Amino acid sequence: MAEQLIHPFPPLFDSESRVLILGSFPSVKSREARFFYGHPQNRFWKLIPRLFDAPVPQTIEEKKALILSCHLALWDTIQSCTITGSSDSSIRDAAPNDLRVILDNSRVERIFCNGAVSYNLYQKYSYPITKMKAQKLPSTSPANAAWSLDRLAAAWRVIL
Repeated sequence: MAEQLIHPFPPLFDSESRVLILGSFPSVKSREARFFYGHPQNRFWKLIPRLFDAPVPQTIEEKKALILSCHLALWDTIQSCTITGSSDSSIRDAAPNDLRVILDNSRVERIFCNGAVSYNLYQKYSYPITKMKAQKLPSTSPANAAWSLDRLAAAWRVIL
């Protein structure tokens, strides 16, 4: 059943963040955890440590520390939407997040979108405001099973 939802947790960034990674909208598991990429099959928390030669974080505090130590920022393109479960393809009535809260308070120079839905929504809603080009990366979602972790890592090296 589709539900109208509001994004349940804040962006993760600090004044030293240089690269912004945008998802679309939190999955059911992420909404329950109240943190990014909460589904255990999502490869995000295996991918970032691989790229930055760091240990895989286990707790939310370790994940926050990893992101900030790598000068990354995490957020989602959507502030509210109607969605069925975790399905990006079901997203309707999307309202964008205001990315200026990050862009005005960090050193973000580059934006990457984790998957096509995030990228398409960024292009539609956020690019006209930010005027910053974003690059689409293959999704780390378990729904993108065609991409192995090795293949994802090769594509995602561009964030370094």
